[in-house]
Amino acid sequence: MTTNLGQNGAEISVLLINGREIETSKLLTDKQKASLNTKKESDLKPFYTIDEAGHEQILIPYVPKKPTDQYLTLEQLRNLGHQAFGLVMNSGVKYAYLKSELSQALNFAFAEGLFLSNYSFDKYKKEKKELVEKFISDDDFLSDTDRKTLNNIVKAVFYSRNIVNEPLSTLTAKELSLSAKNFAEEVGISYKELGLAEIKRLNMGGVLGVNAGSQYDPTFTVLEWKPENAVNQQPIILVGKGVVYDTGGYNIKVGDGMTTMKCDMGGAAAVFGGIYLAALEKLPLHIITLVPAVENRINDKAMVAGDVLTISNGLTVEVLNTDAEGRLILSDALSYAQQFKPELVMDFATLTGAAMRAFGHHVAAFMGTADEKTKSLAKEAAFNTYERIAEMPLWDDYGDLLKSEVADISNIGGALAGAITAGKFLQNFTDYPWLHFDIAGPAFLSTTSTYRTSGGTGTGVRFLLEFLKSYMKK
Repeated sequence: MTTNLGQNGAEISVLLINGREIETSKLLTDKQKASLNTKKESDLKPFYTIDEAGHEQILIPYVPKKPTDQYLTLEQLRNLGHQAFGLVMNSGVKYAYLKSELSQALNFAFAEGLFLSNYSFDKYKKEKKELVEKFISDDDFLSDTDRKTLNNIVKAVFYSRNIVNEPLSTLTAKELSLSAKNFAEEVGISYKELGLAEIKRLNMGGVLGVNAGSQYDPTFTVLEWKPENAVNQQPIILVGKGVVYDTGGYNIKVGDGMTTMKCDMGGAAAVFGGIYLAALEKLPLHIITLVPAVENRINDKAMVAGDVLTISNGLTVEVLNTDAEGRLILSDALSYAQQFKPELVMDFATLTGAAMRAFGHHVAAFMGTADEKTKSLAKEAAFNTYERIAEMPLWDDYGDLLKSEVADISNIGGALAGAITAGKFLQNFTDYPWLHFDIAGPAFLSTTSTYRTSGGTGTGVRFLLEFLKSYMKK
């Protein structure tokens, strides 16, 4: 390659090397080897360097750390990819050429961190951030299959991030549904939107109750990916919470509690991105995605504490807190899923502050009635993608906290164990193997956290691909 590399030039090379095999490296010059051999392993950090022809390079030494768990190794490479991206950005180039002496599995993780860092939501800014136009790798850096998968992951995750980052002014329930229609047409997913009349006909009291304070109609989106070679006879169903904005209703959020509430449809973003990625990857699985979408707003028609709603499966719910609204719309979606006699249902929701208080932004809470093998596959997929999950109990004791004097159940269980009682509430609307993921913590970040970037993170999308691939083998 004889193109002009260097500071503020068009291109730069990124070299990923094994920090413990410097002497045998074929990517390094003798001078670079001598320089690196004078450093301790702990001092080997990504940095700019110059090759013998005077071309600027970015050198990324990979030094395996203990413990040697595979999921930590992969995350270490993703974080190195993020660091490499920062150096590429600082060099002011448009193209970065990737070369490596590591295995393709490690290269994939590195490239994943690099590519996913190349994101900025500046749609509404006058001055746009100039991102790297293209990363180009050597033929042996990734296989053709891995290249396609990586591009598909980035495409689906960025879609998910974008819709989470969109403000309510441009992403109503209708617009959220239409965003799914756009990618559905692209990849051959069937699309159906249930409007207000159909939602009323189906007696979706949770959806209607939460959306009663909005001037805009709710939607209920049904997507189906059903390839001819699907290996499952009954569908896997993905359900996502689509509260496009949450004021808390008459139990209004105070202080800065509403600042990030455009992200309360992060569950919808996860399952839309998940089925999109499954179709891009042409997974031989029958998948259905259900997303009820509403606004939790306030007007003279909005629900108030003490109201009783009738969910579409016939159960009545006493609304003790209008800010516990996500579970109300999910109850209608989980009830709707029963007609398909699903093999497995997985719901994703930015559901409770309790989950965030328990695990922060690093981990999602999960629970459910699926068998232990399915749960183990979910845990393994979550750690492999570093979208980690921690299981909470689903014991009957917690269900007792949801008892109501005037209805079948209430929508909250008191001040304690809020993430668990939310899961117990949802269980009332399931008659199939089911997993619930409360992604309130990791779905949205106020500051950049490595390759996840700030704002919508796209959490759940990569996890779903990893899980569905392993579940498919099961």
